[in-house]
Formats: sequence, structure tokens, C-alpha cells
Amino acid sequence: MRALLRERGARVDEDAFVLEGPRVLAGALDRGARIDELYLGPGADRAFAALAARARAAGASVRELREGVLEKVGTTRTPQPVFAVARRRGVSIDRLPTSGHLIVTVDVADPGNLGTIIRTAEASGADGVVATGPNSVDLHHPKVVRSTAGAIFGIQVAEHEDAPAALDDVAGGGRRRLATRALDAPPYDETDLAHSCALVLGNEAHGIPPELAGHLDGAVSVPMTGAAESLNVAMAATVLCFEAARQRRAAAVAR
Repeated sequence: MRALLRERGARVDEDAFVLEGPRVLAGALDRGARIDELYLGPGADRAFAALAARARAAGASVRELREGVLEKVGTTRTPQPVFAVARRRGVSIDRLPTSGHLIVTVDVADPGNLGTIIRTAEASGADGVVATGPNSVDLHHPKVVRSTAGAIFGIQVAEHEDAPAALDDVAGGGRRRLATRALDAPPYDETDLAHSCALVLGNEAHGIPPELAGHLDGAVSVPMTGAAESLNVAMAATVLCFEAARQRRAAAVAR
């Protein structure tokens, strides 16, 4: 478990990842996740008896940890008394639905941002999230998983290191690939997001690489006032995801 929390290679080799904390575990179980193993710190079997019972009912084996083990295993300063191990999530891009909006991230490096994007995508009814680029944070990084609050089990996710190839695969489903830009792009309320599209978000510091221009069909922006130059990537994703959801609802009413 220590290796799964710290090493991407271990997660790939074992095809498993770790959920830290009762909130994330509860969110996973709410979404019907299969949990392989549950580890409880001293006293957690009583404090989280109902949660442990739910995990057992979902097929997990439950083990109690000795005093001091949490501090050696956990990645936070004050480790959570609940750890669970589950199978890694992931589908190929061609298995993703094509009816609505899809989020594609390119080299998003901050785990909190990627986790928030996954959580937002699920909440807005997105088709899925595709994390691309050689410098992208791992979808199953413990901080990503914590930030999703269980949403990683509620939406389809995919990884692809080659961003151009991933964007070409996305287009294969008939989606329009829209780069998200702070400037020099049509605002979201003048852009059709009601139909199949992929919202492409770039790295926190550098945005979308120029070499991806030939793999994009257009662009969209969030209009801003004042001196702000741009939004945080996760916040931009939130605004655009819910605008896409709003447009779909309006289109459905119009029909």
C-alpha cells in the first residue's frame, strides 16, 4: 500500500490504487465501486463501523492496522484512519460516449486541479475525462483521488500520453475539439456547446501547446472583466462544463 500511494509504476504494475479517508471511500461506495481491501487504523473499526460494513458488503476484506503503521504508510501529515484499495479506473477513448461534452486535459500537472476537473465533469453530466500529455499527473495519484471525492468512480476516465493521438481519437467520435483560451476566442455564450464537443484545457502555466493547433477545430473563452488575465484551469473547466449542461437543457426544452 505504501508503494501504491507513492509510485505511479506500482499502481500500473498492480493495476490498483488507494483511496484515503472515509469521505472518499463513502463516495466510492455510493457509486457502486468494487473495493478489494479496507485497512483501518486503531479505533477506526468502531468510529466507522457502518462504513466498514458497507465495504464488506461490497466484497472488501477488512484488516486492522497496528499502532504506528498509519504514520509509516500515509502520505499526509495527519494520516487518515481509513485506507482502501481498488482496481484502477480507465477505458479507451473509443469507448467513451459521444452524446455530450468531454473534457480533455493536456499536461495538467497539479493533482488538485485534475481531481476537481473530474469531480466537475461528473457533476455536469460530461461524457468523461481524458488526461493526456507526457507531463500530466497520474489519474490515480492519491491527491487526485482525494480531490475527486469519489467522482473518479462515477464518470468514465481515460489516459493517453500522446496528446495529438488522443485528440485525433476524440475527433473519431465526431466531436468538435475546442481549445479553451483566455483571450482571442469566441465567448462560451456565442459557442455551441449543446452538441458533441471536447473542451481542451492546457497546462496551468503554459496552456495548450502551439503544436496541437492542427488537432483542434476551434476555441472558446470565458469572458472576464477587470484586470484578471485568466482563470485557474479547474475553475475554467467548471464554468464551461456547466455552460455546456445549460445549453443542452435549453436545447432539449426547445425541441
